[in-house]
Amino acid sequence: MIDTVLVAAKTVVSSKGDGPALDVSGAASRVFLLTLEITNIIEQESFELSIFSSADGAAWDAKPLVTYPQEFYRGEYPLLLDSGASRREVRARPLGSSALGRGVETPMFEFGLQLKEIPPDVLREASAEAKILA
Repeated sequence: MIDTVLVAAKTVVSSKGDGPALDVSGAASRVFLLTLEITNIIEQESFELSIFSSADGAAWDAKPLVTYPQEFYRGEYPLLLDSGASRREVRARPLGSSALGRGVETPMFEFGLQLKEIPPDVLREASAEAKILA
């Protein structure tokens, strides 16, 4: 079961860039829980983060698998990621932060990102419960 750090805690970002690639081909499930933890942010600043995938580890898709909505405050933000059966690797790509209004001109955002595989039995149980409630 994959349970790892995709971006180290307290990573500081002030521009666009790519995080390291993570091989998810050995996962029993292709669904993961991402947890974005914002530990520091400048007032009136926003930040966007996307997760990209690759089938071969060399060519990366132009369109992200998932994008976090803009976040403005410290805290933890969960998001489900379905990597798809053909995806071998995933990586985070901060799309950059932007400072609004007055103050510091260079944006700064401090965060970490964890990725945890959701076991197949938990997914089956959740799907069955969702069908009952629908």
